[in-house]
Amino acid sequence: MNFSKFRALIVGATLILPACSFSESALWPSLTGEDPAAGPATQPAQSVASAQAAQPAVDGGAGTPAPQLGTTNFQPVGVTPGQDTGTFVGRKVAELRSELERLQAQVGTNNGGLQELRANMISNAQNYHGTVAAVNARLQVGTTPGNPILVQQFSTAQTALDKLNSDIASMNKLATASSAMSTMSSYLSESTRAAFGVSGAVDEDHRQLSILQDEVDQTVVLIERLLTEVTDDIRRQSNYVATERSNLNTLAAGIKTGEIYGASLGNVATAASGPGPIAGKAMDTTNRRPLVVIRFDRNNVPYQQALYNAVSRVLERRPNSAFDLVAVAPLTGGPARVALNSNKVRRNAEEVLRSLTEMGLPPERVAVSSKTSNTATTNEVHLYLR
Repeated sequence: MNFSKFRALIVGATLILPACSFSESALWPSLTGEDPAAGPATQPAQSVASAQAAQPAVDGGAGTPAPQLGTTNFQPVGVTPGQDTGTFVGRKVAELRSELERLQAQVGTNNGGLQELRANMISNAQNYHGTVAAVNARLQVGTTPGNPILVQQFSTAQTALDKLNSDIASMNKLATASSAMSTMSSYLSESTRAAFGVSGAVDEDHRQLSILQDEVDQTVVLIERLLTEVTDDIRRQSNYVATERSNLNTLAAGIKTGEIYGASLGNVATAASGPGPIAGKAMDTTNRRPLVVIRFDRNNVPYQQALYNAVSRVLERRPNSAFDLVAVAPLTGGPARVALNSNKVRRNAEEVLRSLTEMGLPPERVAVSSKTSNTATTNEVHLYLR
């Protein structure tokens, strides 16, 4: 279908569903090459129907794949037995060998705990993604708002994510134990080297010390690698769980409305360049074209999907974007009617802000203000790209 025909369909959809619209250049900047914040105020707008048609396919699972865990199995090298030579150095070697055996036993215990934790994490992540995939699949084909089956599945996904968080706490304890083992292994390495300088040793003592030193050094390297992998696992898993917490909040908003959104807007906003700026006070919106216009001309206006699509597309291009949310009341019907409409539309704007927050957009990215308009015919909420 060429662009002119597609544009004609858009205009037709706009006439049918006038309740919520948003600017075309925000959705297809590559076709117009225009800045979503620029351009004349009379630029044609898109409807809810066209927004839904332009929505990309949403993956059946959660928005972020589970990070890869480390795979190393940290098995100690073992300790070579030795004969007591009867010298002071010989007795020192026996003591150091005994301490190395205890240390390697701790390494084995912690390695077993690590492998078990990794297996639990993989299982919990699979349960989480499978449950979220089922919820998204149901939302993809459409369902009733607040479907109790999806609410129960959401609770199951939340439990799986809580278990992952608990696994991370256990892994933190493992990292603390590994750090203590690292300190002990460094002490053993220094003590073994120092034993070579003690007088009164026989050749057998030094032979056994050389073997012991090699095994201590291998254990030091093993522990350092274990500590590094555990630390990396903790960092990746913590970031993953934090991201999925935000995605779950957006999923909850989708369950509430019976619509599928996608990844949290907060995750989209921070994926490329970190947290955005503080929105601060609302800017003057005169002669600025709104990104989204929501007309509250009836009860329960279904604006959430179109709002999510428009904002997510902007954030994909400009992750640091901030927005102005303006409540617009019509300047008709006398002072009492204007005051009543102003109160209603402010509540409408607060509702839109809650929706954006539930979708994951940080509230500090949005500045809220209100105004009256002699061109508006009903209460409207406008969202502008700052």
